[in-house]
Amino acid sequence: MKKNVKKLILSENLSALNSIYSEFKSKVKCIYIDPPYNNGEVYNHYDDSINNKWLANITERIKIMYKLLKEDGSLWISIDDNEVHYLRVALDGIFEKKNFVATIIWQHRTTRENRKTFSNNHEYVLVYAKNKKLFDKSANKLKVSDDILKRYKNPDKDKRGLWQSISINVQAGHAVKSQFYKIKSPSGKIFSPPRGRCWAYNEKKLQQLVRDKRVWFGLNGNSTPRYKKFLIESKLGTTPETLWFANEVGTNDEAKKEILNYGKHKVFDTPKPKKLLEKIFKISTNRGDLILDAYGGSGTSAIVAHEMNLQFIVIDKGKYFLELTLKRFKKSKKLVKSNELEIHKFNTNL
Repeated sequence: MKKNVKKLILSENLSALNSIYSEFKSKVKCIYIDPPYNNGEVYNHYDDSINNKWLANITERIKIMYKLLKEDGSLWISIDDNEVHYLRVALDGIFEKKNFVATIIWQHRTTRENRKTFSNNHEYVLVYAKNKKLFDKSANKLKVSDDILKRYKNPDKDKRGLWQSISINVQAGHAVKSQFYKIKSPSGKIFSPPRGRCWAYNEKKLQQLVRDKRVWFGLNGNSTPRYKKFLIESKLGTTPETLWFANEVGTNDEAKKEILNYGKHKVFDTPKPKKLLEKIFKISTNRGDLILDAYGGSGTSAIVAHEMNLQFIVIDKGKYFLELTLKRFKKSKKLVKSNELEIHKFNTNL
């Protein structure tokens, strides 16, 4: 695969997927798609009422997308209550149930909908991996919160920097004899493991840690011994949760505001906010990886991918897809060079 792929393709997506298949088979790290939901609504730029053909239509395309994924790649699909369960069954057939990763609940609106029996304030993002074991190893943790970082201090002015103390006693269920002994603190106080517990290390290892100043007995030297875990040695990161709130990843209304000033045409009714795509790509990709979006819409995935230093292939057949996306690139916070973007039109009638 050539480097720095940045493709915008104006085409019916099945044709486009077939056209790129041979070149990009097994090379895409993350696929995000926001397909029509088949909810019977008529929107500004498309009719979302395919009815009984919907599932066959999307399944045909996902079968190709599956083959485009790298072995540790993942597919993320936005969907609502209307088709989520049918889609799950179809995806199980393509990816196998063992490669299902998660169902993310996204709070897509914060206002109340009073015209219906229930105010529906959430949608879903289904996540599947081509190989879940490999995806689990490659998926990124999210940035730790300030609350976690505040746990790291340096009261003894250790040259290795900030650290936090953690317990060095563990449950004694599978302990061996060498894990039961007494520890003498610098002040002379003697410590034995609590009842039903043992030391995590044998005595020889523990004494080595003491000499290396990795055991903390408190400022006065007579507190229960604890292990010093240094920030520079910690692989910090938080595991993503499956409940994504609007204040973190945005709403449909926020996404509309992001594209409101581009062009004379009406904005898309249900665009996805940049922060939602940013979080998906942070978890599933690393710098330089290739992402694919076969339902490009207003081009948000292309803009986010470019700003995150990712390669991308974004496809849509919508009349205003290219016009809107190119205008957004001009105002992107990361300049795109004129020779970087590849523009393709696979159907001259579009």
